[in-house]
Amino acid sequence: MIRAFDLGPVRVGGSALCVIAGPCVIEGLDTCIQVGAAVQALCAELGFGYVFKASFDKANRTSVTSFRGPGLKAGVEMLAEVRERLGVPVLTDFHEVYQAAPAAEVVDILQVPAFLARQTDLLVAAAKTGKPVNVKKAQFMAPWDMKHVVGKLKESGCDRILLTERGVTFGYNTLVVDFRSLPQMRALGHPVCYDVTHSLQQPSGQGGQSGATREFAPHLARAAVAVGVDALFIEVHPDPEHARSDAAAQLSIPAAADLLRQVARMRKAVDAT
Repeated sequence: MIRAFDLGPVRVGGSALCVIAGPCVIEGLDTCIQVGAAVQALCAELGFGYVFKASFDKANRTSVTSFRGPGLKAGVEMLAEVRERLGVPVLTDFHEVYQAAPAAEVVDILQVPAFLARQTDLLVAAAKTGKPVNVKKAQFMAPWDMKHVVGKLKESGCDRILLTERGVTFGYNTLVVDFRSLPQMRALGHPVCYDVTHSLQQPSGQGGQSGATREFAPHLARAAVAVGVDALFIEVHPDPEHARSDAAAQLSIPAAADLLRQVARMRKAVDAT
């Protein structure tokens, strides 16, 4: 039995697919609103739930000179504005224990980044906010190891949990996706999400920044829906080539629209079988 939960009007783990999408990092309010409004309209058309996502700080950038975002205070203020203006649930990630409570005052769901999925203090801090928590499975973890993550969250009072697959390290600068992980993690009793764009990353593949093979995004998204998934995570930018984070992986708004329409057709076909 899957423990579905609600993020305002969006059901995570219900019959409708949930789409978590937005720019990798907050570059400005206008970009967030532009992407959020476009994906919101598309999800309404396709019958998907929509959750806006953007990071106020990217503490795990490849280079020390890379853009990290506006920071906690300004970032949370912009996320609150997105939530107010678009009327959609909002997700953001955090990297330090002290960031959990102030972020939770605004967002509907907190995210623990993949590199930090085993950090007990972060999981406990997220759980104690009372908000749902999305945890990305670390690139070095097996899907069955996520039972310990779930255990830490539950022990700390959180039972509204989403588990996300984002690829596994395979040699240097390469990730692969074992789609068996989706049903294996779902067997832990919580909804699962597939992170389309991050699983296409080539970590540090361009020297001072990560590369990606985003041309395969539709293929892997369709595969995830065919296997069975409760949510898709997609990073979307109006001009990916000039994005200030994850430029190689993010999808343009038209590309995201095409992908989600393909996913809708695949979902319909799967439901009919």
